[in-house]
Amino acid sequence: MSTPLPPELQRAVAGWIVQDPDPGTRQRTAELLSRAAEDDAEARAELTDAFAGRLQFGTAGLRGALGPGPNRMNRVLVGQAAAGLAAYLLDAGATGQRVLVGYDARHGSADFARDTAEIMAAAGFETLLTPRPTPTPVVAFGIGHFGCAAAVVVTASHNPPQDNGYKVYLGDGSQIVPPADAEIAAQIEQVSRHPLADVPRSDGYRVLGDELEHAYLERLASLVPAAAPRELSWVYTPMHGVGGALVEQVVTAAGFPPPAVVAVQAEPDPDFPTIPFPNPEEPGAVDLALAEARELGVDLVVANDPDADRCAVAAVVDGDWRMLTGDELGSLLGDDALRRGVQGVYAASVVSSTLLSRIAAASGQPFVATLTGFKWIGRVPGLAFGYEEAIGYCVDPQAVPDKDGISALLRVLQLAATLKAEGRTLADRLEEIALTYGVHETSQLSFRVSDLRIISDAMAALRAAPPQQLAGTPVDVVDLADGHDHLPPTDAVMITSELIKVVVRPSGTEPKLKCYLEVRQPPAPDVAAAREEARATVAALRTEISDLLGL
Repeated sequence: MSTPLPPELQRAVAGWIVQDPDPGTRQRTAELLSRAAEDDAEARAELTDAFAGRLQFGTAGLRGALGPGPNRMNRVLVGQAAAGLAAYLLDAGATGQRVLVGYDARHGSADFARDTAEIMAAAGFETLLTPRPTPTPVVAFGIGHFGCAAAVVVTASHNPPQDNGYKVYLGDGSQIVPPADAEIAAQIEQVSRHPLADVPRSDGYRVLGDELEHAYLERLASLVPAAAPRELSWVYTPMHGVGGALVEQVVTAAGFPPPAVVAVQAEPDPDFPTIPFPNPEEPGAVDLALAEARELGVDLVVANDPDADRCAVAAVVDGDWRMLTGDELGSLLGDDALRRGVQGVYAASVVSSTLLSRIAAASGQPFVATLTGFKWIGRVPGLAFGYEEAIGYCVDPQAVPDKDGISALLRVLQLAATLKAEGRTLADRLEEIALTYGVHETSQLSFRVSDLRIISDAMAALRAAPPQQLAGTPVDVVDLADGHDHLPPTDAVMITSELIKVVVRPSGTEPKLKCYLEVRQPPAPDVAAAREEARATVAALRTEISDLLGL
């Protein structure tokens, strides 16, 4: 005899089915109920988790696995989020203003975007919907181009294929920061207390033509001077994402030669069939591109993540192909901007390398360290260039005050072609930077846990008994939960000395504790020896930090 589901879970599931407008998730719910009635443990666990709480709306919006229930991404949750955002904007005095809605090519994205457009239109906003799956930075550009009060991008960026997400921007073109996230979340909570059918809808939104992409393309093409060198060969992969077609147009408009595109990854595919995890940083993610680069003998490899807001680069370094780290590419792009005379504030997240601060200081330009995320970097007043170590780069903040993998790609091509015209490479420029400013070796430790209490316990232990020294040198410890300099409070601990920096923080999107490590060596004529010494120190530091955290 089967064991019945708890009454409260039965009521929650029944209420959900009644208001769910999606036949796919209704069918999935019915299947889970049927299996659970037969004491299928997996189905019971899935239902319990899906209805145990709800996905929390934060500064990154929503992101989670697709499926039925308030703890999954689905049309009920998205409809509630859209209505909550509309209520927030109305309270903020944005009545009748423009709202732009874009989406990627993931499962459910088009439906989520259309639901959002219908709800925003019914709330009285002049709502614009992109005509097709669109790169995230194009939507971010569209906020300023169309003078929008807000924008929504339905995307899970580089998450696995079973996920989707809901990203919110306000009229300044940057993602939301506190207290806006909590205020929107409160409105969503109010909406969720009533049936979704009570939320008005309208088809009075406008589906854009090609005007947004044309304006973005024109802006990017203008970034490269007519006299800049353009000769180079390269391999490109959009990683089954939405960047490929637009990158091809942008590259042509800017006058660069077309790339050799990894054919099996060229078209959008929500299942990402050729890669285990659609993040260029992940081991194996760009193996096909690297294999093609070796076969063709090209100058470099460029990859975008699936929504094209991140950019990764591989080049020949020390005789073999390898991916550049996010910090290496950040220093290359920042150094290049300074050499081109770009004035203003240079910025990087507190978990990124300190190298950019030294390069900016040498050129007489101010530098600001921010909290993690472009919601903070994009808001730096007078920003000239900003980056974070997780391969996010803002190279044109006046147009897109957010990370933009396509404009970053264009700047990489310009830099590589300029160096090639001089008989040099990206690796040569990295060597030159190391000779001038010293070696800055960075690494990351990441501990995935099944119980979030492990993370909170580790952070509490670190705060209670901080280290007195690391890597054989005395260190200073700063609890960023108290704020530091201009930084708002955040759950992180920073450990520094003259030669090292360690930042320990919980991940904002995954059940992980992350540790960001940097070891510096002063300028020396033998860069290779200095780099080996720094790498050895990093290796020792990784062991020390693991032992310190008990993980």
